[in-house]
Amino acid sequence: MRTQGYAYVDKTPFVAQLAEQGKYYFLARPRRFGKSLFVDTLAEAFMGNRDLFEGLYLEDHWDWSRRYPVLRFDFSPGVLRSREELDQRIIAQLDELAHRWSLTLTRDDIPSRFEELVLRLTETTGQPVVALVDEYDKPILDNLQNPEQARAMREGLRNFYSVIKRLDPHLKFVLLTGVSKFSKVSLFSDLNNLKDMTLDPRVATLCGYTENELTTTFAEYLDGVDLDEVRRWYNGYNFLGEPVYNPFDILLYLDSRQFKAYWFETGTPTFLIELLRQRQFAIPTMDHYWASEDLLGAFDVEAIEPEALLFQTGYATIHETQQRPYGLRYRLGFPNEEVRISLPRAILRRYVPDRQAQQRAADEVFEALAQDDPDRLRTALHTFFASIPHDWYRKNNLAGYEGYWASLVYCLFAGLGVETRAEEATNRGQVDLVIQYQGRNWLLEFKIDDGNDGQKALAQIKSKGYHQRYAGQPVTLIGIDFSREQRNLSGFAWERCSAELED
Repeated sequence: MRTQGYAYVDKTPFVAQLAEQGKYYFLARPRRFGKSLFVDTLAEAFMGNRDLFEGLYLEDHWDWSRRYPVLRFDFSPGVLRSREELDQRIIAQLDELAHRWSLTLTRDDIPSRFEELVLRLTETTGQPVVALVDEYDKPILDNLQNPEQARAMREGLRNFYSVIKRLDPHLKFVLLTGVSKFSKVSLFSDLNNLKDMTLDPRVATLCGYTENELTTTFAEYLDGVDLDEVRRWYNGYNFLGEPVYNPFDILLYLDSRQFKAYWFETGTPTFLIELLRQRQFAIPTMDHYWASEDLLGAFDVEAIEPEALLFQTGYATIHETQQRPYGLRYRLGFPNEEVRISLPRAILRRYVPDRQAQQRAADEVFEALAQDDPDRLRTALHTFFASIPHDWYRKNNLAGYEGYWASLVYCLFAGLGVETRAEEATNRGQVDLVIQYQGRNWLLEFKIDDGNDGQKALAQIKSKGYHQRYAGQPVTLIGIDFSREQRNLSGFAWERCSAELED
């Protein structure tokens, strides 16, 4: 990037900052946010390759007279499916690093081999060692659907990381990066001096592009670009500092000039979608829910919370922070339009494997909305729920869970890219779903097995006055009943109302 004339966002101030202020660091960020590039930058700086930093901040803010041996470990390539494969990968990396320094390791077990490499490098070079671990958690994440195997991977990695602390006198700098924040007790019990920078405002913009970085570094590529729309689609990731753009999205958008879910389409974990289903997570609340500081960090093989997984994988971000006597809590929601549209679509694909059936349902729902035709919506929803395989209902009580029905209806609308708000609060309660399109408002309320053909749900909207906040705007009230037994709509009622309608 530096030698071939590519646009380069200067993140080297963070290199100087971290090196000056500490020694052991941990940083979690979503995939494809530039963690590996930052690890590369650190490695080149500590190895003293000054030419690569010409014109950057670090050129005049670094001691280039000292060169340190750098050990970089990378667990991102491929998928490891056993503890044996993991151990082989670690040993191979240790041996390769030793070979680069013309060393031959003689010890057998992994901790001893790692220790031997560090001690001999220190002795050979006269300098302490820099240890950088990229995607430290990937072997665990790749096996989350098999808890026993995930635990075996965790133990293998803990065996590897455990040696770092006792090597302290021989280490200059240590950084571990990954997607998730596993608890120190489970993975770093022997490395409890790591400084977690994940939600440190001082490094909030270390990964991702700020508004200024986008408009200055990429200025020559922005002619004719609607920056407001780019911001709506790809900005919004907040790590308790200035929000940042998803860098992967920006690069592909500037190349094609088309708004697409570039980052999302590189791989959404099926484990996440399945976890949301198993925990009966209310999908409509994903754009507005509160989580404690402890909950966001509560990630382990035995205790994976959907809220933590959504945040750590980049499908939710922080919108508000509140200090409470018992600690911080955060209001989380979708970071931007890309995730707001794409995650609901991915959830629908999990429930309706038939892509054509899903697309037909989406098309029909959109046409109903575009034509302001609630009767067409009823037909579209009935057809959609009929397309869900009955296997989904075996050995679970999804059909009796109101959030299930609300979640899928929410996903249908949200996946269309129209304004979709769940559980919108009024002074007298919450309406289940609000849809806004072309200046019109649809208010939806759901019931299960009421047997009132949707009339009870419709009456609740009117009696609670949910519609009053839309005075002066076209409003349609829609009440929907779902049947556990039929696993589909059992009632549907709708009514137009005007600003003059009183509760």
